[in-house]
Amino acid sequence: MQFYGLKACDSCRKARKALQNQQVEYIDVREGHVPDAVLQAALEKFGDALLNRASTTWRGLDEVTRAGDPLALLKAHPTLMKRPLIVRDGGMTLGWKPDVAAYYAALPEA
Repeated sequence: MQFYGLKACDSCRKARKALQNQQVEYIDVREGHVPDAVLQAALEKFGDALLNRASTTWRGLDEVTRAGDPLALLKAHPTLMKRPLIVRDGGMTLGWKPDVAAYYAALPEA
């Protein structure tokens, strides 16, 4: 399981705590690289929901940049990605809402 997030993100902290008994590879999007294939698959699955338009990074962008290609935006500004993005067995989840938390809580411990 790969976990893409930020150390300082509250949702990521909650998710990391809940997943502490799982085998998880944690990748901080500021420090690590989100593979292009993962970004592309996430964008295809989640569409515009992948972009965190409430982030300070988004608010700091001008309108021309915001209107650009979402994949290019995420590559240039990885903190624009909603978090956490969790990849497991070919599937993906985005965010840490109750339905996602319940899904991972039901997994057997690794």
